[in-house]
Amino acid sequence: MEASEILEELEALADEKNIKGMRRYGIRSRCRILGVPKPKLRELAKRIGVDHKLALELWDTKVHEARILASMIADPMELSEETMEKWALDFDNWDLCDQCVLNLFWKSRHAYRKAAEWPKRREEYVRRAGLALIAKLAAKDKNLKDSFFESLLPLIREASKDSRRHVYKAASWALRQIGKRSPKLNKIALKMAEEMSKSPISHERKVGCETLRELKSRKLEAKLSKAKA
Repeated sequence: MEASEILEELEALADEKNIKGMRRYGIRSRCRILGVPKPKLRELAKRIGVDHKLALELWDTKVHEARILASMIADPMELSEETMEKWALDFDNWDLCDQCVLNLFWKSRHAYRKAAEWPKRREEYVRRAGLALIAKLAAKDKNLKDSFFESLLPLIREASKDSRRHVYKAASWALRQIGKRSPKLNKIALKMAEEMSKSPISHERKVGCETLRELKSRKLEAKLSKAKA
């Protein structure tokens, strides 16, 4: 399929009501938004299959849904560090940021380096992407050692002090996922969350309290106890 054909399909699926709903959730963009539902994008991605060249072309259309579709059909094995940097700098809302991380970036061989680099960046959605990468890797990559995530905790702590909501909320996401990964990381994350819950910085305190609530749940405690046994 050609990029022009796909754009025609996306145009046909455009939904003004969806656009209004997206705005209510803070999804705005410098790019054009069509309001195509995610299930429709996934159906289209399944029909297209993996096509890295097409993904790059779709990204350059500067259409929000075309860019999300690009993240669904791009080949993580072909994804270069330069492309990851280029796309991350184009992020201008949490939806596009998270979709790229969850659909594609975490599968790349560059993911580990970006998880350590991007949380230090000042660009709002590049920083969020780094934290989202940490969260996704903690949840999905079973081969990583606990020490990898321990090394990232200071970055999460620092990001929790960022007053931008989409950054500190991603810091909370990353810390909670790390705390669910193993009994050892749970203990370390809980200790850090306890300290954060007493912070004079309101959003850092919020991250700490939110983390404590989730990591102290009976369901999680039972799950980690089984893992320890």
